[in-house]
This record gives sequence, C-alpha cells and structure tokens, in this order.
Amino acid sequence: MTTYDPPRPWIASYAEGVPADLGPVSGSLVDIVEASARDYPDAVALQFFGRTTSYRALQEQIERAAAGLRAQGVRAGDPVAIVLPNCPQHIVAFYAILRLGAVVIEHNPLYTPRELRKQFEDHGAKHAIVWSKVVRTIQEFPADLAVASMVSVDITRAMPLKTRLALRLPISKAREARSALTERVNGAVDWEDIVSAEPLPASHPQPATDDLALIQYTSGTTGNPKGASLTHRNLLSNAAQARAWVPSIVRGDGCVVYAVLPMFHAYGLTLCLTFAMSMGARLVLFPRFDPDMVLEVTKKHPATFLPLVPPIADRLLRAARERGVSLAGTQVAISGAMALPHELVVPFEEASGGYLVEGYGLSECSPVLMANPVAGNRVPGTVGLPLPGTECRVVDPDDPSRDVPSGERGELVVRGPQVFSGYYGKPEETEAVFAGGWFRTGDIVTIDEAGFVRIVDRIKELIITGGFNVAPTEVESALRQHPLVEDVAVVGLPSDHSGEEVVAAIVCTPDAGDVDVEAVREFARGILTPYKVPRRVFVVDELPKSLIGKVLRRQVRDRLLALTNGA
Repeated sequence: MTTYDPPRPWIASYAEGVPADLGPVSGSLVDIVEASARDYPDAVALQFFGRTTSYRALQEQIERAAAGLRAQGVRAGDPVAIVLPNCPQHIVAFYAILRLGAVVIEHNPLYTPRELRKQFEDHGAKHAIVWSKVVRTIQEFPADLAVASMVSVDITRAMPLKTRLALRLPISKAREARSALTERVNGAVDWEDIVSAEPLPASHPQPATDDLALIQYTSGTTGNPKGASLTHRNLLSNAAQARAWVPSIVRGDGCVVYAVLPMFHAYGLTLCLTFAMSMGARLVLFPRFDPDMVLEVTKKHPATFLPLVPPIADRLLRAARERGVSLAGTQVAISGAMALPHELVVPFEEASGGYLVEGYGLSECSPVLMANPVAGNRVPGTVGLPLPGTECRVVDPDDPSRDVPSGERGELVVRGPQVFSGYYGKPEETEAVFAGGWFRTGDIVTIDEAGFVRIVDRIKELIITGGFNVAPTEVESALRQHPLVEDVAVVGLPSDHSGEEVVAAIVCTPDAGDVDVEAVREFARGILTPYKVPRRVFVVDELPKSLIGKVLRRQVRDRLLALTNGA
C-alpha cells in the first residue's frame, strides 16, 4: 500500500461501512463479468427495450465475440475502436476486446466526420466496431487511416421482436425512428457473424493487471484530442472504490443500474460498464435519455443506483411529477460532470426516498476521485470526500511542490490507484500534468476541516455543458473558418439547464455589414457536434487581449455576463 504522508481529514467523515483504504486489485477487467456469471448465472445482466440477457448468456457472447474478433485479426495490444451508443453489443464488444488483451478506444457515435477523424489520426486503430449508420463515415477516411477490419452493428437486432417490427411499420414516424437506429452498409462484417463464432478456448491468455485496457479521450485544455491511457488496474480500482462507497446497495438480484449516461463517456463507462457488471446488477440500457422510456422501466424495476447529471435529474423529476410516476426505490443517485444545485437535491430526494449526492472526477482518473457520503452528513455545494485509497493535496498553482495552508484555496493534486499513467503517445503533455508523481487536476479548491472539497475555480478553460467537456479553442477554430469572422472568443456562461452554455463573441470583417448570427451558428453545425455549437453568438467591436495578443477569455466572459444581465 502507498504510504499516506499528507493528512486525510476526510476519513472521519466517511459513511458507516466505508473503509479508509482498499487492498490492491489483481486480475483484469475480464474477471468482472466472469465472476458475476459464476455467482449470478441466471440473474439479468442487460435489459434493452424490455429484452433481457442473463450473466451466463452475456459471458458466452463475450467469448464468442472474442473468437470472432480474433478471426478478423485482432491481437493482444491492438487498439480497437468502438463507435456505438448504449446497447448490449457495446457491452459485449468492450469485454471481448479486453478478453483478447487488446485495447478499447471509445468514441462518441454522434461526432461529426471531422471530429472522428481527428481521434483516428491520433490513435491509428486498424480495427473498429461501429454503429451501422456511422460505418460509411469511417470508410471515407483517407487511405492512411483505413481500418483493416470493420464490424457493423445494427443495434435493433438486440431489441425484442415486437419493437423491431414496430420500427418497420409503414408510417413515416416509425420509418424515421428506424432510420435513426440502423442503416444497411456494405464492406463491413456483420456483428451477428462475429458473435456466431465458436467460443474462444479457455486456454487463451488473459490480460495482466497493468496492461493497457482503455484509451479514453478528453478535450484537455488545448482542444486537441488526448487519449488518457487507463490500465486494467486503474479501472478495476475505481470500480472497487465505487462499490466500497455504497455498501448498502445489494449485489445480484435486486441491484438495478440505469445506463442513461453514454458509455463512451468516462463517467458512464465506469459506473455502467465496470461497476454495474461487478455488482451483478441488472443494467438497463438506454441509447439516449428519454424521460418516458426511463419512467416506464421505473414502474417495474426502479433503479437502486442511478448515475446522472443535473439536467437529467431535473427532467426526470419533472416528468415523474407530470405523469404521476413514483421514483421511490431509487436508493442512490450520483451526480457528476457539473455542479449539482441544492434546489434540485431536496425535491429529488423527497420523490425518491433515497440520496442524490454529488461526485467529481476526470477522465484521467478512471474517472471518479470524490463523492459526497451517502449519509446525512453530505454537504451540498461540495464535491464530497476523496474515495478510499485516494490521496489529495492543495498546492500553489505556480509552485505545485508547495502546499497551501489548510483551508486556503489552491490547485488540487491527486494520487491513487485510479490515476492514469499518461496520455497515449504524448510524453510532453503527460509530463506537464504531473508534479512529483501527483496529477495536477487544474481545478482550484478548498478543503474544510471535515475533509469536504469545494471547487471554487478552474485553471482549465474547459466549458462543461450537459456533462460534456467543450474546449473553447476547438469551437473558436471552427468559427474562424466562417468568411465573415475575423476573430472570436468562446466562453461558458451559467445555465440553469446544462451547467454552462457555450457562447461566442465574434469580431466581423470590415466588409461584413449586418451579420446573421443564426447563420453563423448554422455554419458551426456543419463542423461541430451539436453540444459544442454556441447557444448564443454576440457581435463585438473588439476582444480584450493581453500585451502579447492573447485573448483574455475571463474578461470576455465578464463582459458577456454584464451584457446578458442588463448591466
């Protein structure tokens, strides 16, 4: 075990039954489903539009898919791209890749071709498992990015027959729904062929604990793709920390987890793909968040553990009230990715009878670092306490070797078994975020006497909207391509619905005349994923800049805040 030199005042604030430390993990992520299949073979592992898969059946599908992928040339150490929404095939593909000792790379299937291409340029994967409607996008990559094998997944094949037939009804709305889910493609292997292979021999080598398991992309502070390299140890440790944090949640039958967060996101991946599977839970998969779909499941199988973000909690609570559906039975809802408003906590807890607590993490940390205790001493407005085995310090941002006095604000630096080893193929960027073995989070915090951590500022200029990170530089680069935009600054402004909203201030060319800001937004939609497109665009005469010509985003933000507040 690591020797804990810094004080850990937070341990005294842990909920009953939560240990101060955890023993080192062993084995690999592959063991997670294997153990649940052994302990709960007949328990429901996955539920998708009402269709269920047992742990025994899931384990068999993983072994068959691993053999099918091996036949396509996937070998230990190979990076394999997954470009899928939440669906059973996503779970099977994830563990099948790991079973071969290969490396998973998660991607947002709603990314634009340009955004996907940037990530493929970075990791260079030659194997991909892709939603059928995205296959053509990847097939149109330049020759130097061409994949050696492409597996096409029609996610409707995992739905109940009745649901699939409904999508084929000769009415326009149903046709549109089916078109949004699947598309016939050529030049790719069908997923059904992959899972029809004979199971992988039991003698096939398993991955080692310190092998690379996942490359998780994060925008970082520059807007360029950076893949956080996470090992089996990192991800196993974070799943174990999450289990330790909620000792009251039962395992196996009776444990229900809703995957309303995308599993290509670090937050959804850990709490659904690893934590839920390690609990022997019924994981209910939603391709996208739809309050009506969630509430329909809630009537029969309420979530005992519900990972979400504040906008989802708010919409779910409103919908439940409107439809008269009870949220009772939701024992623990954990909110992350943005600040959790206290005015949402009280009514949600009243409706569910359980807890709604805030947590905190980063992709580089697998991702969970902290959470409020699932107990009466939780402190709204804070991100809670460091998880068992997590070390934290608050340091001078200009000299991270120097701790600031207790209670004062400084940069949060962390160590722990969930902290990554570095960015994939980027040694300089890796060196920049570590100081004496401590990972620099870029967040300015205070820690009170009881150990609760409060985020008070960000060194990083990321905008967090709806739980997703948006790099201002990426949006600025897209807007600068507009022929009438001479200069631009992108910032985040507070939003009641999404934490922050992306807002742009543009300086137009001298001959621009009256600029249609909606046309500028429409231009951005052709380059960026929808959540990155500025909600509002302001035309300004000039942008505040430093003596060396750097745009001062903080001043831009302050001016836009004053403008929007009528000052």
